[in-house]
Amino acid sequence: MLYHFSILAPEIILASVILVFVASAAFINDADKAYRLTYNASLLALIGCFIAILLQFQWFTDGKYLLFSGQFIWDDLSSYAKMLVLVGTFLVLLIGAEECKNLGMNQFEYPILVLFAVLGMMVMISANHLLVLYIGLELQSLALYVMVAFRRDSIRESEAGLKYFVLGALASGIILYGASLVYGFTGNLGFDAIANNISNGEVAIGTIIGMTFLISGIAFKLSLVPFHMWTPDVYEGTALPVTSFFANIPKIAAFILFTRLLMTAFNDIVAQWQMVVILIAILSMSLACFAAIAQKNIKRLIAYSSIGHMGYALVGLSAGTQEGLAAILVYLTIYMITGIGLFACILSMRSAQGNYENISDFSGLLHNAPWLAMALLIFMFSMAGIPPMAGFFAKFYVFKAALSQELYLLVIVAALTSVVSAFYYLYIVRLMFFDTPKITHQISHNLILRTVIFITSGLVLVFALWPAPLIYMVELAAASFFIN
Repeated sequence: MLYHFSILAPEIILASVILVFVASAAFINDADKAYRLTYNASLLALIGCFIAILLQFQWFTDGKYLLFSGQFIWDDLSSYAKMLVLVGTFLVLLIGAEECKNLGMNQFEYPILVLFAVLGMMVMISANHLLVLYIGLELQSLALYVMVAFRRDSIRESEAGLKYFVLGALASGIILYGASLVYGFTGNLGFDAIANNISNGEVAIGTIIGMTFLISGIAFKLSLVPFHMWTPDVYEGTALPVTSFFANIPKIAAFILFTRLLMTAFNDIVAQWQMVVILIAILSMSLACFAAIAQKNIKRLIAYSSIGHMGYALVGLSAGTQEGLAAILVYLTIYMITGIGLFACILSMRSAQGNYENISDFSGLLHNAPWLAMALLIFMFSMAGIPPMAGFFAKFYVFKAALSQELYLLVIVAALTSVVSAFYYLYIVRLMFFDTPKITHQISHNLILRTVIFITSGLVLVFALWPAPLIYMVELAAASFFIN
């Protein structure tokens, strides 16, 4: 029992904090005090979860342990991914604190919803069973539905929330239907048991169809084409603090879940899912790079950018190897750091109408805030994959993993779409550095925002000079996944 508690300590800490504040925060008469209390407690809970993972006694020693009859898995891959989620959420809460007050979102329910979503993500990351997969996915999704439409007096946010809820419910139904088909034809719900059933006999067509439904449902959560239709509208309709969370953190958990499902339960039928993943990757990269060019709203551009980046991460998954998994982890790490830094920059800028929405608002930023323009330059170059920024190496590793499996067409398409996508990133750079200001820029003096921008931009630059720590961790995490 003590052993189980040690492994489940991060989840127990989060669940305990959530339950305590759901039960008690409503009884605090001062709404602002209740918000500050839950906000600070949420940050402390995230730190506590991070420390709990660091103190787990098998950290990075190739250990793999199964709990609850194999339904919940703990290994270096899950530990690394959970640390990414915790660090990313901590930074997103920090950079969004001031904007939450400006938008009237400083209510105690908001930090609790964030913790609910994080708890769901942590369950997703360790899921080794189709029902646990679904429970984690829904725990995350239900919190996100409410976060999108958190300001009930905003028509735009209500519309975005309704659209996300309806399509998200459809995706959940697709996942359940796929799980029922897989169970019906294999007689199992556990990933390992499904894999054993597939390896011991002829694969039924119903199992393949069920797997396809599962891929489709999770692809919706990852904003992959052709299941991306909700992404631009939801990103545009939500408040910036929510968008910054949405765009960076849930994708980590969903991608790890996607990887576990395909490379554990369906590892013996790689040929069947590899072509589907390759097709989705090509469609995502291609649509994103051309659709983003026409965007005038910065949040819609980031939405299409995220679709493209998940397509590039799929290039690593298409390889289906340990090298490919390590490349995925590098990509997700760098994408999260760059994305949080980018949103910190956007949250630092205001005009008379509020936060920046239009891409044209960035015109002439160099004249008003040269340090901020330089930080945005670093993030845009990294997103575009221009050396020596970290984004270049992220794409290099996933391309290398695909080339090792002779997926030449996929890499060629990825390289070409990467070149095209550089246009809209460089367009923003041109506006900042060479155009005259069209609005009066009001730059925030918030020390937290400036610190996060400095740290994230520094990490993006430093990776080219000192990649060893990150490479060491992701290779160990990837290796733990392939231990029997």
